[in-house]
Amino acid sequence: MTFKVLICDKIAEEGIKLLEKQGYQVTKAWDAPKSQLPNIIGEYDALIVRSATKVTAELLTKAKKLRIIGRAGEGIDNIDTEKAKELGITVVNTPHVSYISVAELTIGHMIALARGIVDGTITLRQGKWAKEELMGIELNGKTLGIIGCGYIGKTVERLAIALGMRVLPVEECVFDRFVPLEEMLPQADFITIHVPLTPRTRHMISTREFNMMKDGVMIIDCSRGGVVDQEALYQALVSGKVKAAAIDVFEEEPPKNSKLLTLKNVIATPHIGAQTQEAQLKASIQIAQKIIENLEKHAS
Repeated sequence: MTFKVLICDKIAEEGIKLLEKQGYQVTKAWDAPKSQLPNIIGEYDALIVRSATKVTAELLTKAKKLRIIGRAGEGIDNIDTEKAKELGITVVNTPHVSYISVAELTIGHMIALARGIVDGTITLRQGKWAKEELMGIELNGKTLGIIGCGYIGKTVERLAIALGMRVLPVEECVFDRFVPLEEMLPQADFITIHVPLTPRTRHMISTREFNMMKDGVMIIDCSRGGVVDQEALYQALVSGKVKAAAIDVFEEEPPKNSKLLTLKNVIATPHIGAQTQEAQLKASIQIAQKIIENLEKHAS
C-alpha cells in the first residue's frame, strides 16, 4: 500500500526526503491556491501544514482517507481539532523546535524598540541624520514582565537576565518567583507574551490590562494573533499609555488594512518567530518522523 502525503505549506527538503524514502507519494502543494484543497484532499492519507493553511471542519469533511494531520510547528489553532477527533484523524505537531528562534526574535525586537533601530534605518534612507531624535534607553536595570514561561518564556528570561534586566514571570519560571498578572503589569518597563491561543487566552491582554500597565511601557508580542486585543493595543499606543510595540503576529494573517501598521511607534515582522533555518529543519524532520510512525501503524 502506497500512502499519499499532501504538503500544503513549505517545509525543509530533509523532511520531504524522509517521506519519499519511506516510499510515500508526496505532493508539494504550497504554491497551489488554498481554494483547491477541498477538491483534492480526499485522495490523501496524511496532511502537513504550517500556519498558513486553515484546516477547517468543512475541509475535514472532504478528507475521506485522511488518517493524520501534521503541524510543522507548535501552535495548532489553525486546525479544527475537535472535528478531527470526531472523524478519528490524529493531529500531531512539533513542540519546542523553535523556542530558541522565537526567544531570540523577542530579544531582537526589544533592543530595536529601546534603541530606535528601525527609525534609524528609515531616516538614513530618507537622507536624514536623526541622531538627536533617536535617544534610546538601556535594557540593563529595566523590568521585564514575561507572560507565559514555557520553553520560549524561560529562554527569554535567561537572555534578559544576561542583559541585566529584572524579570517578573507570570508563571513558574527558572530564575525568579511567580507573580500574578495584576502585580506584574504596573511594574514592567517591557512586557513580552508567550502563551498559546486558546479560548482562555484570547484577548487576555485588552483594555483592562493596558490600563493597569505603567505609563510608557513597551510591548513585544511574538505569541499568537488574538492573544492581544489589537484594537485595545492600538488605542493604548495612540494615547501614549504604551510607548511602543513590536508585533510578530496578527489577528488576521496576512493583515489587511491594519491600523497598527499606520503607527510610527509600531515595528512589525510577518510572523517570523520560527522562521530560521535551524528551527525549520528540526520541524521538517520531526513532523516527517511522526507522519511515518503513524502511517506505518496503519500498514501493519
